[in-house]
Amino acid sequence: MESLGQHIIVEYYGCPPEVLNDVTHIEQTMLGAAKIAGATIINSTFHHFSPFGVSGVVVIQESHLAIHTWPEYGYASVDVFTCGSQVNPWDCYRHLLAGLKAAHGSAIEMSRGVLELLPKLAEREDYETNRDRPAEAPVHRNVWFTERGQDIALSLRHTGEILYKKQSPYQKVEIIDTFAYGKMMTLDGMVMTTDKDEYVYHEMITHVPMLTHPNPKRVLIIGGGDGGAVREIVRHPELEKVVMVEIDALVIEAAKEHLPAIAAAFDHPKLELRVEDGIAYVKNCPDAAFDVVIVDSTDPVGPAEGLFTEEFYRHAHRILKDPGVMITQSESPRFNVKVFKEIYALYRKLFGNDKVHCYLISVPTYPTGTWSLAYCAKGDVSPVADEKRQNALLSAHATQYYNAEIHRAAFALPNYVKTLLSS
Repeated sequence: MESLGQHIIVEYYGCPPEVLNDVTHIEQTMLGAAKIAGATIINSTFHHFSPFGVSGVVVIQESHLAIHTWPEYGYASVDVFTCGSQVNPWDCYRHLLAGLKAAHGSAIEMSRGVLELLPKLAEREDYETNRDRPAEAPVHRNVWFTERGQDIALSLRHTGEILYKKQSPYQKVEIIDTFAYGKMMTLDGMVMTTDKDEYVYHEMITHVPMLTHPNPKRVLIIGGGDGGAVREIVRHPELEKVVMVEIDALVIEAAKEHLPAIAAAFDHPKLELRVEDGIAYVKNCPDAAFDVVIVDSTDPVGPAEGLFTEEFYRHAHRILKDPGVMITQSESPRFNVKVFKEIYALYRKLFGNDKVHCYLISVPTYPTGTWSLAYCAKGDVSPVADEKRQNALLSAHATQYYNAEIHRAAFALPNYVKTLLSS
């Protein structure tokens, strides 16, 4: 029987998980399927969900193609609906079978809008069915990256192109070009830094310890492969040497290629760059080797998990001179409350209750937007800045977030954070 459209419900099995978790590949494959079938593409909207899964739809003049993937099962569900006789949905089926690298697929076809069952409105002149197809318009691509936690998510629209994507022995490293925040680095689907807000984190994790330590000549950075912390550290004339230990060479490579404004100091003569395990480096480091230790790590998963242990921080305390300062990223007091409380309890155990201070920063692309850094002092040192050196830094360099008022205010904690730290 003649109908207004054809509708096929498709299932693909045995697809490689990395294919089903690649939002850019899936969007391009779906657009290709529409083109192969002769459809007129109107726009596309695709979301990647962290850690697994892609949902998306290609709107065509003749209706739509929709997909949702389950990478953990190698399974994809696809819906193809085409109106009229000019677009063959089975061309879409075959193209997607190959593009998704499926072991096999199955489909059910339904006729939609059987003409015999419809009123004869098409016989009226104002419902002319043989209208010419309009000229093809530019396709509006609407592709989204989503970092999704158990109870919270961040979505950013991007160009649809992955500028850098490599799997190291430790993690998947990607650079994505977003519309709101510029180029963004993600590790295993988690946002690490972006062009537009990186300065908040990098300025506050470096200038606070450098301007409070009386004579910060030797600095150790664990992690920090994007280069932002090094860029800020070498702005201090007192510095004699900074050692940066990053476990993943691909993080450095990706930053150099696509985030040059962040990775601007990798060739600085005061930098000793070591690509190795930071945990082992700290364990084997001699006593009192550094004035300042900065732990610029990811969340406590994957290669960074060992950076959140008592053993690691005992060694970090040991390699600090007296006076000395250790700064770490210490999670969000809203997003990761359990780790936030545990890590401050550990720092106080090692450094002393009155030597550990929490300070807050605002990073829009981190979960909740409110993030914390931990200031841990060894000996006679406190988070009060040396005003003379602070004024010299701010006169010589155009910081985007850090200033004297922000330095002081960051240590003024809201009551809910004080409650967490005292419980």
